[in-house]
Amino acid sequence: MRAHLAPYKKPIALLVFLQLLQTCATLYLPSLNADIIDNGVVTGDTGYILEFGGLMIAVSVLQVLCNVGAVFYGARTASALGRDVRGAVFDRVQSFSARELGRFGAPSLITRTTNDVQQVQMLVLMAFTLMVSAPIMCVGGIIMALGQDVPLSAVLLAVVPVLGISVSLIVKRMRPLFRTMQERLDTVNRVLREQITGNRVIRAFVRDGYEEKRFRGANTELTDVSVATGRLMALMFPTVMTVVNLSSVAVVWFGAHRIDSGGMQIGALTAFLAYLMQIVMAVMMATFMFMMVP
Repeated sequence: MRAHLAPYKKPIALLVFLQLLQTCATLYLPSLNADIIDNGVVTGDTGYILEFGGLMIAVSVLQVLCNVGAVFYGARTASALGRDVRGAVFDRVQSFSARELGRFGAPSLITRTTNDVQQVQMLVLMAFTLMVSAPIMCVGGIIMALGQDVPLSAVLLAVVPVLGISVSLIVKRMRPLFRTMQERLDTVNRVLREQITGNRVIRAFVRDGYEEKRFRGANTELTDVSVATGRLMALMFPTVMTVVNLSSVAVVWFGAHRIDSGGMQIGALTAFLAYLMQIVMAVMMATFMFMMVP
């Protein structure tokens, strides 16, 4: 993989730089919003609101531009990498002996050249877009949340591990299903290819019903695995939202007591909630990236 990525060092470096800027801008926005609320809205200082509101708009524009540039270079580099890997796999298959071709099988080789390369391409794209932003956003979000209010940050000690463990358990059950799904897909490709190439023989021996039943069985097995995987993926979002909503309630509850006692301002609570969401999203992005790893 390194050999195929080597020609794209400059776009990758630019991509990492844009992702770094975009993540820093994302982390800076909640603090700006907190300053506007605490020092502008509460005190009625219109000049302060306009000044820092303009700065907030500028940071938002920078964030959008960096994000668009990062996605553009990431998609472009990943597509070029997919093209190169697909060509390399094809050239390698062309050099196989008859014994090697029989060992792997044509359906499996077709899947390796098309679907698997596409999966690698998607993994590289997600790595380019999440590899920099996810860890920085997670660590940076925790640091910025500590800067807003240290006692309230104790909620993060419970939220982050619970979220990470919950999502990891779901992903752990999904990974074997993904491998099984790949095997079932190879089976469907093999059966379909045999039926297409042997169509005349099947009709000559009146084996249409048998072949239909054979394909239906392979297709049903693939469907069952896909449905099981989909159910686990459907379970992930409600699980995450449950943890997020409960943690938000806890933050608002304890934050209200902190504000009532004078130990915290309203803007700081708003920023803390924003950083909580950023930390959760960073954990989710990292989880999805590792889920794509074969």
